[in-house]
Amino acid sequence: QEVVSEESEEESNGVNLMEFSDEILLHILSYVPCTDLVLNVRRTCRKLATLCLDKSLTHTVLLQKDYKVNKDKVKQLMRDIGKEIYQLNMAGCYWLPSSTIDHVTRCKNLVKLNLSGCHVTSLRLSKMLSTLQHLRSLAIDVNPGFDASQLSSECKATLSRVSELKQTLYTPSYGVVPCCTSLEKLLLYFEILDRSREGFMLSGQLMVGESNVPHYQNLRIFYARLAPGYVNQEVVRLYLAVLSDRTPENLHAFLISAPGSFAETGATKNLLDSMARNVRLDALQLPKAWINGSGLLQHLKFNNPFYFSFSRCTLSGGHLIQRVINGGRDLKSLTSLNLSGCVHCLAPESLFRKAEDDIDSSILESLVVSCCNLRHLNLSAAHHHSSESLGNHLCQLLSRLKHLLSLALPVCSITDVAASVEKTPTTPNLVPQTFGRKVRIGIQTYPRNLGDQANQKIESSVFWALMGSLRFLETLEIIGSSFSSAMPRNEPAIRNSLPPCVRAQSVGDSEVAAISQLTYLQSLTLAQLPNILTGSGLVSIGLQCQHLRTLSLANLGMMGKVVYMSALMDMLKHCKCLRDLRLEQPYFCAGAQFFQALSHCSSLQRLCIVSRSGTLQSDAVMSFMASCLEVIMCHMFMGESLTVCKNLQQSIVRSFQAERPALNVVIFPLLHEDLTEVIRDVPMRHLDEITLFKSRVAEEPPNLWW
Repeated sequence: QEVVSEESEEESNGVNLMEFSDEILLHILSYVPCTDLVLNVRRTCRKLATLCLDKSLTHTVLLQKDYKVNKDKVKQLMRDIGKEIYQLNMAGCYWLPSSTIDHVTRCKNLVKLNLSGCHVTSLRLSKMLSTLQHLRSLAIDVNPGFDASQLSSECKATLSRVSELKQTLYTPSYGVVPCCTSLEKLLLYFEILDRSREGFMLSGQLMVGESNVPHYQNLRIFYARLAPGYVNQEVVRLYLAVLSDRTPENLHAFLISAPGSFAETGATKNLLDSMARNVRLDALQLPKAWINGSGLLQHLKFNNPFYFSFSRCTLSGGHLIQRVINGGRDLKSLTSLNLSGCVHCLAPESLFRKAEDDIDSSILESLVVSCCNLRHLNLSAAHHHSSESLGNHLCQLLSRLKHLLSLALPVCSITDVAASVEKTPTTPNLVPQTFGRKVRIGIQTYPRNLGDQANQKIESSVFWALMGSLRFLETLEIIGSSFSSAMPRNEPAIRNSLPPCVRAQSVGDSEVAAISQLTYLQSLTLAQLPNILTGSGLVSIGLQCQHLRTLSLANLGMMGKVVYMSALMDMLKHCKCLRDLRLEQPYFCAGAQFFQALSHCSSLQRLCIVSRSGTLQSDAVMSFMASCLEVIMCHMFMGESLTVCKNLQQSIVRSFQAERPALNVVIFPLLHEDLTEVIRDVPMRHLDEITLFKSRVAEEPPNLWW
């Protein structure tokens, strides 16, 4: 009802929402998806009908994770408020048919448009862009069959005014880059496979008619991220060739993320030399081969740097301090630092040093003092062992970084030195030896009184103190330095894993319990913690970290048994905000009890289970999908037969696809030879964000794209 009588208001003890001021109501409505506001909420009463069309709510429309949106809703939305939309984000809407893009032409005033992950042909792109004369920012995919010659003159005129372009390449091509003559920001994602579906080797040579040269004269930000593969390297060199001829004077961010070996050539050396002479950078990331053994960092000039990534480089701590931090100069502007896989970055030199040797705490201290405003720090994939010196433990030094929002550490870096020496290492493949009462294997008991557990001696540990000092941390990754996922990109599944670091053998339940102090934690990754005996710390996290949205657990405790299953099921009952869950553990049993516990996660949207020799119960999976209405992604790579997997996948799709348009189901044997072919059909959004395991802290500069 629009009008409520005074008598009924007095009788009611509740608060009438419509009595709030417009400002408060607009703030509340800003949390409601735009499709619900326009198509549902505004039809409830006159006041909401006016507020739901307020410019503050219609200026920017975000559909990128609105998994319930369909073609008809998009059509109605564009019809109702198309002229009011200035920014439209449809990234990752893979389930929408390509004809949906035709309705974007109603948004005549669009300034920013993100269509990454959407199906867009050359002709549809041309038709759409021809009508968007105010467009300045664009994100698209370039798929096989893209033909730049099909772009109309009106489309090219629009592209000539675009200053920001994000382009994901699935085929060797310049895409629309040559048409964008006013580019200031260029983001390139290379996802080209070396082989076609038919097994033919692909070439990095561009297609006929793609000889136009990109225009980089106004470029300020250049970013390129390469998926594994030789073709991606060939194509990115073509993009860089123009930069090597003439380096833009205003370039202040130059970032190339390339896995594996990406050799430096004469052209790239000329580019780097030109950058050293002519530009001052604020953000830098280079392939490891371009930095290792060169004096490049000594010659590059920096202005007010906000992002550095030296991932997988052999850069020593001495060089890091001298060449990057300039002997400890003030770097308060630096907010994000990625030293993942940089095994010698906390040692004075790397020539005669073993990767497992103790770190030099003075280098880390200089880093902490100089970069006191760091918000994102990645130290994973390396052995950072602290010495026995008092007050110089890595955790104690990092506790000074009060502004940290995300942190990635190797497991061996968080252990107390004294504890790791005194405690006998637990061999992960053996049954834990205990005295006194026998413990049943597979149904481990754990302290039910979590208050008593918190009062144990773990409170005096350096990791407990670190967690207590980083109260506003939102993302935490604790990953074994030798951990590798059983599902690497573009390769068969890994059958054997490397043993954990000896120093990490004492890290287990008590350290996990320390994480429960992070009240605002939203994303947690734990991988290769060998001393997990019961998983009791997981229950603490479930109870205390009520904002947790993403949880990834891999290879915890013994490899022959899932010793933490009982605790995990108790934890899940408290995770009401959990949206993404990834589990990677050999011999994982995805049965009725597990899925019954998981059903308590009412907000869950994506589930991925990777388990060598793992089993599943089809009936339990179907019941779970029926009870958890928000789940739109179910990926399970187990030890079941191909027949069992296919039958279950077909049953889920047949039962739920109609009411969940974004549903993506992949159930497949982990060790099957065709796994890589199955993986290539997974939408990039899911593949990049959850299915493939990787460290995501400081992976890219903050706010690289909206």
